[in-house]
Amino acid sequence: MPRPKIGVVLAATGRLSPLGAPLEYVATGLPWPVDVELRDSGSTPEGARAAVRSLAGVGARVVVTLGGTATLPAVVDACAEREVPCVSTTLPWQVFDAGRRPGPAFHFCWGLDDIAAVFADLWERLGPARAVGCVWNDGTQGDALRRWFAPVAAARGHHLVDLPYRESSGVVPAVGDVEVVTSAATAADLAAVVRARRPRLVTCSRWLTYPFGVARHGLDRVATIVSWTPGHEHVGSGGRTPRDLARAYERATGSPWLQPLGLAHALFEVAVHAAQEADSPGAVADVLARTRLATIAGVLDWTAGPAPGVATVALAGGQWRGGPRPSLVVVDNRRAPLVPVSGDLLVD
Repeated sequence: MPRPKIGVVLAATGRLSPLGAPLEYVATGLPWPVDVELRDSGSTPEGARAAVRSLAGVGARVVVTLGGTATLPAVVDACAEREVPCVSTTLPWQVFDAGRRPGPAFHFCWGLDDIAAVFADLWERLGPARAVGCVWNDGTQGDALRRWFAPVAAARGHHLVDLPYRESSGVVPAVGDVEVVTSAATAADLAAVVRARRPRLVTCSRWLTYPFGVARHGLDRVATIVSWTPGHEHVGSGGRTPRDLARAYERATGSPWLQPLGLAHALFEVAVHAAQEADSPGAVADVLARTRLATIAGVLDWTAGPAPGVATVALAGGQWRGGPRPSLVVVDNRRAPLVPVSGDLLVD
């Protein structure tokens, strides 16, 4: 009997390619009881849709993907058009769910409200009711933060000063007289803001969850969200631990582990579970809808999500320590107690 086939859409080329490397390693560098077909999105929505068409054509039973504000929804929608179940991650679940066409789509991630709660926990180390400069772009990212992040932070008593700007334009806003800045900017844009006026504390999601720009742009002490580390106390399929996975990835690639590595592994754990449990290709979506599975990224539960087809991931608070090879230190785990704290929050 042929093994189930799992399709993978990843960014092997283009702007998002750094995020494609962990998923490619998990798909091709680890043993799975399925056949795996990879397709490159080229980091564009058009490429993502073409990748799904190709995977549907070769009989993929389920498609997995991660990352990309524009590419991930393109994968989800293309899978819905062909009625191929899709499992995705690393895009805040409200952005994934907003305006999504119906289809066999299943997502796991944190929410923008979760980011706001973690960041507010860190801001309040400086005292209650902070004035926070919000360096948010005038596109999809910024709009989502204004809709779902801002109300949570404001409800905690913080005064948010909205500082909209056009990303990568070379012109960044002046943050004024605030002690705290929060951002979802590129590393280069955030570095320009920090150079102009060094706040006491900077919190940034999006690209600053990864080390790429920390050393290059001198962004030591930037705080961020932490979804997965080698220190997480979770166990994945076959008894693999986060530490096992991180070490194997670093040996195989010569590159440091990234947070998407654990989420990519969980994608495969979920997809393999569904493909094996379904008694027919058409039953995969039914299995996913009732899945509650312990993975290397924690327990993922689609039976109790905040929205249909959504499971959540707990977040901790972290902060970068600079140097040629920046390290991510967990500084607050009150919302993710299975993540051990490894350092103190440093402020200027």
